[in-house]
Amino acid sequence: MSQVYLFELASHRTQWLSTRQQLIAGNVANANTPQFRAQDLKPFSAVLDQTQFTMTTTNPAHITPPETELAADRQTDSDAADSTISGNSVNLQDEMMKLGEVSRDSSMANSVKKIFHQMMMSSLK
Repeated sequence: MSQVYLFELASHRTQWLSTRQQLIAGNVANANTPQFRAQDLKPFSAVLDQTQFTMTTTNPAHITPPETELAADRQTDSDAADSTISGNSVNLQDEMMKLGEVSRDSSMANSVKKIFHQMMMSSLK
């Protein structure tokens, strides 16, 4: 059985979410530290853009998308954080929203891994 790319991708996503959660916790912990700059990771879609992942066909009857669709740009939101008088750029409301996103994304990633694992196990029976 060849290596399943989905499990490797899910592992990278979980590591990315863990690192993002640590950065958010650091931002919250330093919310009152003068001159502290809030930190965040680039979106996971940007990480995926840097990987050497290409679509392949295994049968001549498969439809292959045109090159323009494969190389489509992914938009990312960039919001500049406003600094306070002390030079601190942490906004607790934004950090809590980011933490909610991390929690939701972690739950979704774990559910996908669990369902895919169950599917693989049932196919082996």
